[in-house]
Amino acid sequence: MSSLSRLSVLGASALLLLAACGTVPDDGAVAVEAVPPGVLKIDTSPEQNRIRAAKVETIAAEVPAAIRAKGEFLIGTSTFEPPLSFVADDNVTPIGVEEDIASLVADVLGLTLRIEATSWENLFLAVRSGKYAAGFSNITVTEERKDIYDFATYRLDQLAWEVPKDSTITSIAEPADVAGLSVAVGSGTNQEKILLGWDKQNQAAGLKPVRIQYYKQAADTYLALKSGRIQAYFGPNPTSAYHAAVSGDTKIVGTYSGAGPTLQGLIAAMTQKGNGLAKPIADALNALIKDGTYGKVLARWGLSNEAVPESLLNPPGLPREQ
Repeated sequence: MSSLSRLSVLGASALLLLAACGTVPDDGAVAVEAVPPGVLKIDTSPEQNRIRAAKVETIAAEVPAAIRAKGEFLIGTSTFEPPLSFVADDNVTPIGVEEDIASLVADVLGLTLRIEATSWENLFLAVRSGKYAAGFSNITVTEERKDIYDFATYRLDQLAWEVPKDSTITSIAEPADVAGLSVAVGSGTNQEKILLGWDKQNQAAGLKPVRIQYYKQAADTYLALKSGRIQAYFGPNPTSAYHAAVSGDTKIVGTYSGAGPTLQGLIAAMTQKGNGLAKPIADALNALIKDGTYGKVLARWGLSNEAVPESLLNPPGLPREQ
């Protein structure tokens, strides 16, 4: 699963029904290009007025014949948090960056988009069986998953360091930057693993230990930030960037690859292995990147700092578990 923890950014709205590789330094830190706090204004109406794209005949012709004949692009999603995939003000209409990108791909392929919410486990089963043409669900490319699925990348897999807007902390890029700080992190997440590793390095170097705090609800995490009980939160970039940009209460002072220090993690559309659909999806994404439509969608959701310069087909993924 991606490093995305199951924290909701918007409290009650967590009760939801639906919804190539960038360069990275050796230490995994990535330059921050987030939306300034409080600037992003999100349209959560069911109408949306989504950014759309035109059909590209040469790419549409690459779609496997059976899918092309059906004329439908049925995708699955299981991320129920803004800005990834959630429901509009009517509590019915799916909106979010995942839906928007899938919609653009469907446009280029000349197919009618249909999106279905499901559990994380069923998403993989449904794509593997061919029920879903693809999964758009903040899915990280891994070497193990590539044995069973094909991937077309469309976002960087980033984690983010979020601090109060008036914090004197301006950058968190390496272990020493968090020595002695009180930091919140999701239990059992990839970011917790990274933070524990940083703390181990700090203590081995004689630096002060990190005071790690755990909160089950996002609202509790942000209350702790606001009250000063914690000095930073290390979480998934999409939810942190969205919260900072919409609320204006916090700011992002650093991002880090979800794959750790030696590899830039990548988020991708996932298809059934060998069914021939991943390549036209990648080609569609590259056309959208080239004409600027892709960039407009990421900007709409405050995720420009997760843009990829190129959609890659089955790139190196997170290494296999030892």
